[in-house]
Amino acid sequence: MNKACTYCGRDVHMHTPIFVNEERGGEQTTVGQFCNYACLARYIEEKELETGACCQLDLS
Repeated sequence: MNKACTYCGRDVHMHTPIFVNEERGGEQTTVGQFCNYACLARYIEEKELETGACCQLDLS
């Protein structure tokens, strides 16, 4: 089993790991694993993953 952080490459289990899953073909699949929220946040910023992304908000 791969234990390397998607961002920094360190063993995620030496920290407080965060696992990111996506639904693919009706099943949850791990698409990233990070040491902690700091590595996840840096990964999101560097890959500009927040650009154009938002939730639907219904204020009515």
